[in-house]
Amino acid sequence: MAGPSEPGRPHGGIGAALAAAEARQRRSLLRNHGGGHAPVTNLELFFDLVFVFAITQLSHYLIAELTPLGALRTAVLFGAVWWAWMWTTWATNWIDPDKVEVRLLLGVLMLLSLAMAAAIPQGFGAGALLFAAAYVTLQVGRCLFVAWAMEREDPGRGRNMIRAAAWFLTAAPFWLGGALIGEPGWQLGLWLAALAIEYTAPMVFLRYPGLGRSSPADWIISGAHMAERCSLFIIIALGEGLVITGATYSAARSQSWLDAALVMAFVSSFMMWWLYFDMGAKRGARHIESHSLPGLVGRQAFTYWHIPIVAGIIVLAVADELVLAHPHEPLHLDLLAIVIGGTVLFLGGLAGFKRISSGNPWFPASHAYGLYALVPLALWGWLAHPPGLIFFAALVAIFAVIAVWEWGSFNGGWLERMERRNWWLGRAMRRELERRRDKRLAREVAKGR
Repeated sequence: MAGPSEPGRPHGGIGAALAAAEARQRRSLLRNHGGGHAPVTNLELFFDLVFVFAITQLSHYLIAELTPLGALRTAVLFGAVWWAWMWTTWATNWIDPDKVEVRLLLGVLMLLSLAMAAAIPQGFGAGALLFAAAYVTLQVGRCLFVAWAMEREDPGRGRNMIRAAAWFLTAAPFWLGGALIGEPGWQLGLWLAALAIEYTAPMVFLRYPGLGRSSPADWIISGAHMAERCSLFIIIALGEGLVITGATYSAARSQSWLDAALVMAFVSSFMMWWLYFDMGAKRGARHIESHSLPGLVGRQAFTYWHIPIVAGIIVLAVADELVLAHPHEPLHLDLLAIVIGGTVLFLGGLAGFKRISSGNPWFPASHAYGLYALVPLALWGWLAHPPGLIFFAALVAIFAVIAVWEWGSFNGGWLERMERRNWWLGRAMRRELERRRDKRLAREVAKGR
């Protein structure tokens, strides 16, 4: 039978230490994945449903104000919506949605996001203050909560989120002042300034007077979680396009080419899905998971390069609706700008994302030539005014060519296929590649002398 412990002897030994560690883990609000796997939870998927509504609102806002000014206003509203979602994605990479306190936080953030989305149609009118107040409260409140959750476990760990909150507080007067000023021109200028402040913050590692700057060690994330969350947002954007397509088709009056327009709209969405998920999403996930500094990859490849990708999908959803409404009418300038602008955003953003995730210093050739092909397409549309459906079908054909080109390049290679069949084009391309290689090697040797 054990007697009373002697003075100076440790109490409990290893068992007590393990029990204390388990108790700390139960109290912790953090995932503590150490850069490893962090599964996407059902609550995060539920949170995303609000942004399905937000994207639909943005599409409808752009359709209602199909002017350069309307496009700029839509871009500002989209910038805020994306930033609210993305910073919450970073937060849920660190905090654990299965903990009660975090669940309550995400519930509040959902409500604020819903208020933002509901205010979008009057974002530059009567709804401006609701949009700005909900946005500022969401960004600042979430950062402070995450800072508190980190500090209670490891003093000093939450300093990075304090810096982020300081940046959002710096931008807050621009958001709220723009909403209160009541003059649309001033509001647009102040909100653009607010976005410029907030989007600059991660680029300078959140450097803030008196608070210092963050380091890569402050941005240890689960790469798999970040990649999956962004992939899910792409699905949201594509799904919103399908919702618009189906609703427009159901409400459209019976007319020629309507069924063909529906098919083209669907094929366009399917091709965009293929271009992103066939190689981009897979390679992007592998790249961030294996990188020694996943936070830097998350900032560049997923936080910033996904902005034009998602924006392009939203803009092309508007093009779907316009084509479905008037499939056989001659192409007008609005539709031309929407189709070309949306495609440049989507392909350009996707090319930049794939360039980073591939580790190569060049953009994918298939995407680059696809962007080049938009020049003659735009000239044809501007000069010849073909029916809207025919012009849109030409764009879908470009998407299909890019998808087939990329698929063939990563599944055996087109050059290798032509060489196996002894085609003259394959021989010519091989000679050109070897010539360029020899020229590059000669330059490197010359530099080394």
